[in-house]
Amino acid sequence: MRNISASRTGIIAAVLVLVSAAAEAHGVSGKDAVFLQGLQGQAIGPLMYLGAKHMVTGYDHLLFLVGVIFFLYRLRDVLLYVSLFTLGHSLTLLGGVLGGIHANPYIIDAIIGFSVVYKAFENMDGFRRFLGVQPDTRLAVLIFGLFHGFGLATKLQEFALTSNGLAANIVSFNVGVEIGQGLALTGILIALTWWRTRAGFLHYAFATNAIVMSCGFLLIGYQLSGYFLAV
Repeated sequence: MRNISASRTGIIAAVLVLVSAAAEAHGVSGKDAVFLQGLQGQAIGPLMYLGAKHMVTGYDHLLFLVGVIFFLYRLRDVLLYVSLFTLGHSLTLLGGVLGGIHANPYIIDAIIGFSVVYKAFENMDGFRRFLGVQPDTRLAVLIFGLFHGFGLATKLQEFALTSNGLAANIVSFNVGVEIGQGLALTGILIALTWWRTRAGFLHYAFATNAIVMSCGFLLIGYQLSGYFLAV
């Protein structure tokens, strides 16, 4: 009974943290925004730091990654899916900023929220159970990775970044994103690996993904409300 109570408490705590995080955008602000606005020339180290910081604090990206690796037990599979996600978001991050490809940030972030819903629904066996189909998970991770990259790009496109050293800075930011992703994934994997050794993992797996899905819907609603209010 004590283990069950602890698990329930952990789930409730996670919900509260995720809901409070979703209540505010995770764009670049404060001192980081001031730094980007005054940036002149290459700043490889600081941009790597900003990229890592953005990924570690990017609750929408992390929720999706939690869904992606939730039922992956082999390190080879984790590396495969994370590599597909990395390829996707690197292409659109670099292409969005360096290629001048623009997209509405609210719509992109709403799609990112949908990616969280999609992966949690898949983890709940929703596609087989309700639709009788099983989409290609690898393709889905790659495609959603493209949208996550656009989400990162829109944060940087809010600033009039100087062209002097832009390529090196954006590549540095992307490298930082990968570093932050690696750090976050390490923590997530350690937590999941420990949890999988507990007797209640499979018992709470469905409920946990239902919570993740709810957070995804919350993100969608938050971003769409911002979009319609901004029109």
